[in-house]
Amino acid sequence: MENNAFNPVRFAHPIAPAVRERVLDELAAIEARHEVRVLFACESGSRGWGFASPDSDYDVRFVYVHRPDWYLRVAPQRDVIELPIDHELDISGWELRKALQLLARSNPTLFEWLDSPVIYRADADWVAQVRALAPAFFSPRKTRWHYLAMARKNFRGYLQGNTVRLKKYLYVLRPLLAAQWVDEGRGMPPMRFAELAEALIPDAALRDELNNLLALKMAADEAEYGPRFPLIHEWIVMRLAGEGAMPDFRQPQGDMAALDAVLLRTVMQH
Repeated sequence: MENNAFNPVRFAHPIAPAVRERVLDELAAIEARHEVRVLFACESGSRGWGFASPDSDYDVRFVYVHRPDWYLRVAPQRDVIELPIDHELDISGWELRKALQLLARSNPTLFEWLDSPVIYRADADWVAQVRALAPAFFSPRKTRWHYLAMARKNFRGYLQGNTVRLKKYLYVLRPLLAAQWVDEGRGMPPMRFAELAEALIPDAALRDELNNLLALKMAADEAEYGPRFPLIHEWIVMRLAGEGAMPDFRQPQGDMAALDAVLLRTVMQH
């Protein structure tokens, strides 16, 4: 492998056993306190993307199901669970029906959760069903818009000076690469930055600069600032300026009845 290649293993973030145990304890406490069952729990932030800093917190996201009687009430019920954020853990989850509704609307965040390389809990049958259905609900148009909007917002807000906050480069680079992945007809973008960069950035000099940025980011605190990276900055400006017209994407063809079946089967089983 060339020195300037992006190795996803190199940029992986194994979860320390003590942290994993604490996350599992918190999930068990949520189940007991709210009388729910956690179906799936993963890392959704920089540790899943593959460029966490030493002081990055853990962004734990989960999907949960209530008992059947919860789904038989006339009044709408709260469909999220959020724990207070502390210095280490940021934990929140979506109720099953809400998650399936978001899947039907091709929510990019939920698609990222399903592709996370860091999984804490997973009901194997439920995950298999949802992952099998997800491609049919994937909307290239919505996904492209989501990532381009994210890139533009972070570029305008954080990367205009000669000294910039290092982590914000990656909050522009990753969504731009995800949008490019969609534009090239590759389907749902992978969660890990290294996989996107490996496939979409052939220029050796730009790869070297990206590797330098990643090394600095992963060794520095979240708030670290540094000088502008000229090749990366030039590439970002070029991509934002040349995003062009919306490709003629096919519309999703997902079967809502299949999602209804997943909802019913999961509620009755748990």
